Amino acid sequence: MIEKLTARIRSTNSIMTILIICRVELIYLIHRLFFVMKVLQRGAEAIIYLSKKDGETVVVKERVKKGYRIPELDMRIRHFRTRNEENLMLRAARAGVSVPKILDRDEFRIIMEYIDGRKLKDVFNTMPMEERIKIYELLGDSIARMHQFGIIHGDLTTSNFILKGDKLYVIDFGLGRFSKRIEDQATDIYLLYEAIKAAHFIYLNEAWQNILNVYKQKYSNSKEVLERVEKISKRRRYKGG
Repeated sequence: MIEKLTARIRSTNSIMTILIICRVELIYLIHRLFFVMKVLQRGAEAIIYLSKKDGETVVVKERVKKGYRIPELDMRIRHFRTRNEENLMLRAARAGVSVPKILDRDEFRIIMEYIDGRKLKDVFNTMPMEERIKIYELLGDSIARMHQFGIIHGDLTTSNFILKGDKLYVIDFGLGRFSKRIEDQATDIYLLYEAIKAAHFIYLNEAWQNILNVYKQKYSNSKEVLERVEKISKRRRYKGG
């Protein structure tokens, strides 16, 4: 780590850049005290793992360095995406959406509560009908609330919902953004349709109708969004997608 830091400092002539690099690396070293209990997910942009904070099990999402990027640019990108995801989660919580509580954050990491539940994808196909109906209501309500508050999740699949008790938690806002554009909201909805079609095809029609019924009731711009969803679907069929 020291050798890498020295090399990065030698590669720049800017005093301000050197100070920024030193500050960020110091924070990074301090917070590396979070030890990895179990890796939950390792992706191209981030690693998600279980750790401990104040004796409690927590989830840490850490955006990883990209060696091919200029160091200063890499830091800016990772910091922006970390902050953006934090802001999306905070706004979703204000909208009444169930999301993990954020406990702490640094430049490149979000530390959040651990939801000890079941991924919806893993249990959906074996649920009795009455439980599925409740899930549809929670899905439609959560998406409507996010869209009402200008939140585009960006990856609405059943892998990104955790069921615990009577709550359905929305997780992984890493691909999300703020937007109230009808096209963006329609794309969000269409991605969910494709995810259900791929993983839960036997329940596709049942799920789709019930989710949309709730979405229509809860979101004021649902008519325009669903009309655009239909256009997106036609475009995909025309292209053979």
